[in-house]
Amino acid sequence: MAFDIARIRAAYPALTEGHVHLDGAGGTQTAAPVIEAVTDAMRTALGNRSAGNLPGRRSLELVDAARAAVADLLGAVPDGVVLGPSATALTYTLARTLGTTWRPGDEVVVSRLDHDANVRPWVQAAEAAGATVRWAEFDERTGELPAGQYTDLVGERTRLVAVTAGSNAIGTVPDVPAIAKTAHAVGALVCVDGVHSVPHGPTDLDALGADFLVTSAYKWSGPHLAAMAADPARWERLRPAKLRPSSDTVPDRFEYGTPSFPLLAGVTAAVDHLAGLDAAATGSRRDRLRAGLAAAQAYEEGLLARLLDGLAALPGVTVLGSPARRCPTVSFRLAGVSPAATQEALGAAGLCLSSGDYYAYEYFETMRLRDTGGAVRASIYHYNTADEVDRLLTELDTVAAAAGRMAG
Repeated sequence: MAFDIARIRAAYPALTEGHVHLDGAGGTQTAAPVIEAVTDAMRTALGNRSAGNLPGRRSLELVDAARAAVADLLGAVPDGVVLGPSATALTYTLARTLGTTWRPGDEVVVSRLDHDANVRPWVQAAEAAGATVRWAEFDERTGELPAGQYTDLVGERTRLVAVTAGSNAIGTVPDVPAIAKTAHAVGALVCVDGVHSVPHGPTDLDALGADFLVTSAYKWSGPHLAAMAADPARWERLRPAKLRPSSDTVPDRFEYGTPSFPLLAGVTAAVDHLAGLDAAATGSRRDRLRAGLAAAQAYEEGLLARLLDGLAALPGVTVLGSPARRCPTVSFRLAGVSPAATQEALGAAGLCLSSGDYYAYEYFETMRLRDTGGAVRASIYHYNTADEVDRLLTELDTVAAAAGRMAG
């Protein structure tokens, strides 16, 4: 059946303000069921986790429900889901923990296509251990991350390969399963950044070949929390720094402090919301998630094609990269107008986009664009419409025309 965009949009109260939100990569608007779940949890008596009283049991249930929901989203198991405040924080925890097992001469492979949250924690952990960092390079023209290069980058001393499943800068979808296969052939672990990929299609931890997979709920209609999934047996072998009296069980020992129980209620509600994107889908929540996200992916791909065709027709617009597979995210520059000024002009017209490097530090350094402001990013989410894409193209044409008159 057709993707019911009117029904989908009705679930997002913020959309009634009239802004065009084209920066899902920076964070999506929050779905109404998520807002209601968080509010309801905050109205309810909650205590620190304990089986000894009702408020404490409620908190235990909220944590368990969030783990189960994320597990369904990622194709993981609940006991393998570590919850935390952000993807950056979780990746740092993992990097510091794994880094204690590395020795001089060991190697870590990172990618210049990645968000810095899947680069710097590994670089710093390697430096602390005296390990060597090796870099996977992307094609500057296409933005592709060739999987074949990993054959040369990975060797018997490789301990970890970190790679994105979707570039937050230009949308590139690397062949992560092929990269993981190369890494696993020498016994290396693979940490996959799924922050930008998970919102845009069905995800399966095992199919990706990920030993660790991280995602952020605020990129898929939820609150500002994150999760990292792995096989529980993988977590069991790791010993993070922790407070002495805190739980030593998995996955609890990787989570610091008391979690935000109301926000965890929002995580579960966000997953349930995604499971309802396809109103006709049936079966388990995992089945409905796969159906709903597949429907959203097909819808977003149509909008992406419309956007790319429109940008190609605008004079003075340069789109960065042309990967064969991409999340619905595009970075571009407008001749004669800085990215920040372009963003500001579009913002004045009610269009919300990002400019700069969006923490894709190595990408923009390699492209030699950081010193001149990076680029402007348009990132589509399933609540966007063809009319909004057309409005962006119209306003961008207006900005370009004004820049042309000033230059003349």
